[in-house]
Amino acid sequence: MSPSPSKNQVKRISAWLNLLLWAALALLLRWQVIEPRWIPSGSMLPTLKLQDKILIEKIRPKLTRFQGNHLKLENMVVFSPPQPLIDAGYEPNSALIKRIVGLPGDQIAVHKGQLQRNGNYVVEPWLREPIQYEMDAVEVPKNQLWVLGDNRNNSLDSHFWGPLPEENVIGTAIWRYWPMKRFGPIRFPSQ
Repeated sequence: MSPSPSKNQVKRISAWLNLLLWAALALLLRWQVIEPRWIPSGSMLPTLKLQDKILIEKIRPKLTRFQGNHLKLENMVVFSPPQPLIDAGYEPNSALIKRIVGLPGDQIAVHKGQLQRNGNYVVEPWLREPIQYEMDAVEVPKNQLWVLGDNRNNSLDSHFWGPLPEENVIGTAIWRYWPMKRFGPIRFPSQ
């Protein structure tokens, strides 16, 4: 007959099992639910600044695709590069962030320094200056999004490389956690 474990051994085993359970839960949350990211470029200025640290939630993009719906206009999405950017030298596992300005079926254009969606000018309070380029109307294809940086005149976005496949979306930006003076939900440009 083998000796039964002592109370100390049971406590140690229990502590290790708890630690493993919490580690597995943390990995699952990061892998499937929420993920920290940092902003590497100025393409989302003034809303997101260089080196801002943000959280992205990863459930909504999966649910919307599963339900046959789309993400919402004005959501800021983190995504893996579309094929034209990979062909231009971007790493396939890198991540970019832009704002959704067009959903499938929308007609998107830029005219006289302003974005147009379906023939109507769009009010965009996050822009600090007029757009300095023109773009003829394009229709956003099925299962694709049109994404632009908030710093429209200095952003490598859909107006250069075309629509973004919805399947490339990793998550939506929801919270800025650094720097602390701008801690909180991501809305419009911080002053």
